[in-house]
Amino acid sequence: MKTTKIMVLAAILCCTACGRNRTTDTGYILKDVLEVAGRQGVATDGSFYYVSGSTVLYKYDLDGNLILSNEAPFRDLEKECNHIGDIDVHQGEIFAGCELFMDGEGTNIQVAVYDASSLEYKRSIQWNGQSGQVECCGLAVDRDKGQVWMADWVQGESIYCYDLGTGEYVRSLALSPAPSLQQGIFCLDGKMLISCDDGDADSGSFDNIYSADLGSGEVTLFRKMDDFILTGEIEGLTVNPLNGDLVVLSNRGARIILGMPKGFYEGYDKEIHNLYIYSKK
Repeated sequence: MKTTKIMVLAAILCCTACGRNRTTDTGYILKDVLEVAGRQGVATDGSFYYVSGSTVLYKYDLDGNLILSNEAPFRDLEKECNHIGDIDVHQGEIFAGCELFMDGEGTNIQVAVYDASSLEYKRSIQWNGQSGQVECCGLAVDRDKGQVWMADWVQGESIYCYDLGTGEYVRSLALSPAPSLQQGIFCLDGKMLISCDDGDADSGSFDNIYSADLGSGEVTLFRKMDDFILTGEIEGLTVNPLNGDLVVLSNRGARIILGMPKGFYEGYDKEIHNLYIYSKK
């Protein structure tokens, strides 16, 4: 399936017409937008984009052509799950934050690992219930230290670290100040990028990406996402390891109330999921 490529120039002109600055000065400029099927997370190894829906995994080439999908990603899991958050890919494996999410709380939280070639399930790293984590909105691999981190949409005061080799819980890191409504995370140069759905689509205020120091936990604003086609719900993010492109998933069109789609904004009859691809200036 060939996805729809949206004219980036039209998005830029729309933002200019609205009288707002298109980007903040963080060294990235929007270069392309792709429409995809998944609404939760994104990862890339430089050759493919891997996208997660709540209950499905997709694999796309860099032009946005769908290559493969796994529509039953929970089939072989030992513990019941109904939700995938943001994802990452490392050494030929996809790492997915999975959980059984009901009534605002996650259980059976785990790092489910899939083969990047086939999208088939391989193994899981199980959650430590004593860590304080109560939900998993997404995860990120720390390639330098051989660890994987999970974030928590419900509480968000801390992020949680596990050893990739042993699966053992390592530590939590308190975030200061803790950004609200976290969606996706990605490790980059000793810091954690955190995408947050802390804007308001009804008022046109923008979502943001923050940067957390993995030593101190200090959080600063990384980028205000004021160049989306429509203010909506930011989700996962990743960085292309081959060219440094920043890739951000965002949903638009659906009215989101307490994390759930409830009807549509004017001009939309479905929710649209876009990958926004930014190159370094």
